[in-house]
Amino acid sequence: MELKNSVIAITGAGQGLGQSMAISLAQAGSHLALIDLNSQGLEETLQACTDFDTNIKLYCADVTDEQDVEATFERIVDDFGQLNGLVNNAGILRDGLLVKSKDGVISKMPLEQFSSVINVNLTGTFLCGREAAAKMIETGCAGVILNISSVARAGNIGQTNYAASKAGVATFATTWSRELAKYNIRCVAIAPGVIKTPMAAEMRPEAIERLEAMIPCHRMGETSEIANTVKFIFENDYVNGRVIEVDGGIRM
Repeated sequence: MELKNSVIAITGAGQGLGQSMAISLAQAGSHLALIDLNSQGLEETLQACTDFDTNIKLYCADVTDEQDVEATFERIVDDFGQLNGLVNNAGILRDGLLVKSKDGVISKMPLEQFSSVINVNLTGTFLCGREAAAKMIETGCAGVILNISSVARAGNIGQTNYAASKAGVATFATTWSRELAKYNIRCVAIAPGVIKTPMAAEMRPEAIERLEAMIPCHRMGETSEIANTVKFIFENDYVNGRVIEVDGGIRM
């Protein structure tokens, strides 16, 4: 797919990976529909892209709200007249053990803690992917749906909810690639390792040090390295139905 003059939607575009992807794609000449609940973050991403000759519009939306998602993608097509790509990037972490016991008292992961992550990471990806596919078909646009998974999809201590959600979005990509190929829509997932984002910056320094020691590359990944992978997937028309790991060699 030619990135110049393509219209690409990015969820979770107000910070971190989403913001880095937006800058990279704007630099390549793509027009962008940036989606996030954080309106201030969206404005910051817009300011970071002002040097590039491209059309960017902001959409403050909740990816877990079906009507909000439907209305947002309707507006995107009204505004741009087409939709060629979606990066399903919106996601949250709310880590915790399934159960734990201390002094005979057992505490359990609350259903709300589990559900909040599933709703954003999995249901949000489903809703946005569904609406993007529908709009691509309606407008006759060949396109790409790219889901952001994680190496944690293989399972990780303290991440029952997150790991399950990221395994799900990876499976979405492989399933959708088979369903949507007849409409010239490719679907791919990226599974990042530990990336240097605002979320990762909240970790204690000693935890970061231990984590980096586990990574064969001995460092966290840069957001630009994920953004470069996004560009590669969009531009290579034979990449489809796969989960591409960008993790410095770490295995969960």
